Amino acid sequence: MPRSVNSVAKRARRKKVLKQAKGYFGRRKNVWTVAKNAVDKAMLYAYRDRRNKKRTFRALWIMRINAGARLHGMSYSQFMGKLKANNIDLNRKVLADLAMNDPKAFEAIVQKIK
Repeated sequence: MPRSVNSVAKRARRKKVLKQAKGYFGRRKNVWTVAKNAVDKAMLYAYRDRRNKKRTFRALWIMRINAGARLHGMSYSQFMGKLKANNIDLNRKVLADLAMNDPKAFEAIVQKIK
């Protein structure tokens, strides 16, 4: 009995990976073994950084809120503590946006919690 090899699926797998490697530099875009490794690594980075992006943005929001709060003589932790005590439910994303783009509204919030 002849040996059965599924070349159609093998070719499709390789075409899929080489298509994902399109735009890479040098042999990473057209040599199967190099492209496979490059795509695997890229997928790992993409998966990891979708989670890291959330951390990075939260850190950015905290920095912006801290800067805005310190303009009014308050640290970030004091500001957030007083917000919670006064039952003001604004998330960090909104507070950071106000601190950057609408300082008057941010100042109104600070005056309300003082």
